[in-house]
Amino acid sequence: MTPKKTSLPEIFMGGMGVNISYWLIAKIVSLFGGLGIVSGVALDRILALILQDGDPGGHCRRALAHFPFQDKAKMVLDAFFIEGGASRIQSKRGIQMYSTDPSQLLQALIVCANFTFVWLAKEGHDKPIGINYLEKIQMPIIHAITGAMLAGVDVIVMGAGIPLHIPEVINCLIKGAPLTYPVTVVGEKEKKVMTFDPEKFFGSRLPLHKVPFFIPIISSYTLALVFAKLDKKLMENKSPCRVHGFVVETSTAGGHNAPPRNGGRNTKGEFVYDEKDEFDKQKLVDLGYPFWMGGSYASPEKLEFAKSQGAVGIQVGTILALCGKSGKTPEEDEKMAQEGRSGMTQELRDWIRKRAFLDQLVILTSAFSPTGFPFKVAKLNGTASDDFHYGCRKRVCKQGALRVLYKKPNGQNGYRCPAEPIEDYIRKGGKIEDTIGVRCICEGLLATAGMIDGLPIVTLGDDVSFLKRLMRDENDSYSARDVLAFLMVTEEIPCECNAS
Repeated sequence: MTPKKTSLPEIFMGGMGVNISYWLIAKIVSLFGGLGIVSGVALDRILALILQDGDPGGHCRRALAHFPFQDKAKMVLDAFFIEGGASRIQSKRGIQMYSTDPSQLLQALIVCANFTFVWLAKEGHDKPIGINYLEKIQMPIIHAITGAMLAGVDVIVMGAGIPLHIPEVINCLIKGAPLTYPVTVVGEKEKKVMTFDPEKFFGSRLPLHKVPFFIPIISSYTLALVFAKLDKKLMENKSPCRVHGFVVETSTAGGHNAPPRNGGRNTKGEFVYDEKDEFDKQKLVDLGYPFWMGGSYASPEKLEFAKSQGAVGIQVGTILALCGKSGKTPEEDEKMAQEGRSGMTQELRDWIRKRAFLDQLVILTSAFSPTGFPFKVAKLNGTASDDFHYGCRKRVCKQGALRVLYKKPNGQNGYRCPAEPIEDYIRKGGKIEDTIGVRCICEGLLATAGMIDGLPIVTLGDDVSFLKRLMRDENDSYSARDVLAFLMVTEEIPCECNAS
């Protein structure tokens, strides 16, 4: 196969956590020469929370003013926007959990949220912007992609599963056809098919002018072959969307990892990888698709090594998750924001950078995620990774992003999550062993971004060696601009960002 050409940069930003790779840092990464990626996880929750906090800076309302179907934008604003922000005595409006039968408001919220944050990341420049989704969060996918494409997203990235149906969703949107997406029902061969007819929902044809690249995240050559076979069918059918390339994540990358092929765990229940999990990059080169390497590649030397192995470049997440400086005055803080900082709270960023710089940070490959996938977590006292503090927390499922479908005795579908109260999970037919060690990462990741109160849970990759090359001491900090200059060994990168 003749290798496909790519116009995408060498530096591919990871889709980090919930609102850690948020719209402004994604914009700045693209402006500084990388591919900025917006995390597509729970954007509906994030938009609703920002609107109920009064939308500081007016960014979300500015984006929604450009949404092509203003009746739906008004529906969202009327439901969630609170002028000046909710007071302490005001209760914020609850947000419906994902289901296979979402309300009109939830559908509008998901579409508008994905439009909003992609639009903001793309505002004022022509550099590419991508969005990263988790295949394990299936129920909002068709609405989320609709919103991202209405904003002109350039790249759709997806991992934490095998996203074989995404090209068809993109192709149907381009053709103006109704969308379908199969949702897994635990323990059942037959899936529940969700449908969404955008033209019927919005009342007219969608103004779509761009077919985004589709780039799945893989961890094995076998999976690359599966997508190559899919791509061949897409090519034969002359489909607008194809499989453009791959992000190859090793077991040291942050977030969700692929399960180890040996199925091994240590005595603490942590996942253990061996040589069976090594990726043969030459086979991927021979397959002819562009690819980026992710997992402990955040250095100029590793970038050159990846390119020497046939990769276009590298995906980096942890180095950007920990970036960010804060100013002492509002004016100085705004200037610092223009240099690029992640959506992680400043307190957590400072704390983690200091511990990691002093070689005191421990990263676990944990079984915390309700998905059953290994999940990288920074072990920190006072967070959800702390057994004592998490054990003191009452188990509750308020966000529901990782709920899955199961079949009830009466034949109807229900929803459950291993992180919900154990008695509820067992009553719904779940096994108690599925709940052992599992954390509510929906709440934890939202708390890490300062979006809600709760115990944060910080996901990072294994490698933090870059800190001693970017920081003078444990109290120092760095920006996204510093990261791009470091990785590309660039003397000066012009800043063109305007977030106002």
